[in-house]
Amino acid sequence: MGKMQERNVDVAVIGAGSAGLNVFRRARAHTESVVLIEGGPYGTTCARVGCMPSKLLIAAAEAAHDIKRAHGFGVHAEPPVINGMEVMDRVRHERDRFVGFVVEDTEAIPEPHRIRGYAWFLDDHTLQVDDHTRIHADRIVIATGSTPSILPMFEGLGDRLVINDDVFSWIDLPESVAVFGPGVIGLELGQALHRLGVRMRMFGLSGRFLRALGNSEVQEYALRQFQSEFPLDPGVKGLSLARCGQQVALRFIDRESGGQVEELFDYVLVATGRTPNVKGLALENTSLALDAKGVPEYDATTLRCGKSHIFIAGDVNNDLPLLHEASDEGCIAGDNAGRFPQVQSGRRRSPLSVIFSDPQVAMVGESWAHLQKRPYVVGRVSFEGQGRSRVMLKNQGLMHVYADPASGQFLGAQIFGPQAEHLGHLLSWAHQQQLTIAQMLEMPFYHPVIEEGLRTALRDAKTQVQATPAIPLRKSA
Repeated sequence: MGKMQERNVDVAVIGAGSAGLNVFRRARAHTESVVLIEGGPYGTTCARVGCMPSKLLIAAAEAAHDIKRAHGFGVHAEPPVINGMEVMDRVRHERDRFVGFVVEDTEAIPEPHRIRGYAWFLDDHTLQVDDHTRIHADRIVIATGSTPSILPMFEGLGDRLVINDDVFSWIDLPESVAVFGPGVIGLELGQALHRLGVRMRMFGLSGRFLRALGNSEVQEYALRQFQSEFPLDPGVKGLSLARCGQQVALRFIDRESGGQVEELFDYVLVATGRTPNVKGLALENTSLALDAKGVPEYDATTLRCGKSHIFIAGDVNNDLPLLHEASDEGCIAGDNAGRFPQVQSGRRRSPLSVIFSDPQVAMVGESWAHLQKRPYVVGRVSFEGQGRSRVMLKNQGLMHVYADPASGQFLGAQIFGPQAEHLGHLLSWAHQQQLTIAQMLEMPFYHPVIEEGLRTALRDAKTQVQATPAIPLRKSA
């Protein structure tokens, strides 16, 4: 064992993911005495096992699906031959390219600022990195990310149990997969595998489906739409799993027939949520107050843990596990750690999340739970009769826009429909600008475009706003 190195720094950043890299850059703008500590491979969750490889798989699925539905236009094609090895080769090749860019950026950070190894706390100001370095830091930022959660019921399945990370290492597509967790990751990967010819069933355990949509009409419509395409039971009953050779035997009560069914699958893909990576940090050695999951309590506007000199950013804080949110949090935490003790609230953007299923799902602005605590009106549009959507044979979906009944201020939207990723961006910009429904209707709408469906929903909301007494709009500070 070599001699223990001792380092004294202003800021130590634990984790070189999307949040950690931004923490490092922003902190370094205030002081050169910053180190970035990473124990795993360089390359963010997004590039390696998240956003980018999943979109590559989805793109292949969309290509296959477009061929299958071409007959609706009078274009008749042979059923597509899906070469699983070629599909996965492109996914891995392009994924490695994206990861390569991130790795290059990380390795471009000068060597004295980078430390390889896993860090844990010895006390509030001291970190131990593996068995080689002890760091005394005036300020510390935790940006260790999260990992998929595996429930005890899935133990014992061995290599037949996979998480999204494993899917992107496949050399070929399997014959069958059972997907547990009809959330963002489960929906995206499950539907893509189904469209690529993999026999797929999707199960939920709680009975809830896309919890962020609440029990809105949009949620109910989306659930029915997905169930019409592939087997999906959000609250499976009578479930048991057992390893059976190189497969997994699932027993469950079929949602439609009510009878017990046994079915064999090559893999069980678990997408039942993510857990913050705090286990190995020895946070019990600090004076930080921890929540029930062992995550430090923190101020969401400054990312500061209590009144301490420690900050937390990205997926590890279990708040909004989205790349753009992790990046923003990294900037806020990095600035505050860099200029400490001058801690300031950071500017957060309007909430926006997208699920790249087909149809897509987008949620903008105030959450469903928050809307239930205040008065609001709903503007509705169905994409089933919307002009451009019918032209493209993508006329499935429903959109709700929400507004304050007194001021007419746009509060948010739920979208399940074609090109929701783009509609969601437009609406998030409108929300951040605190526009009213009337102001949004003053914007240009070309013809024929899907955005005309948005105009229909806005007009519907406006008629309801006009039915209430006008109150001057007060902009929040």
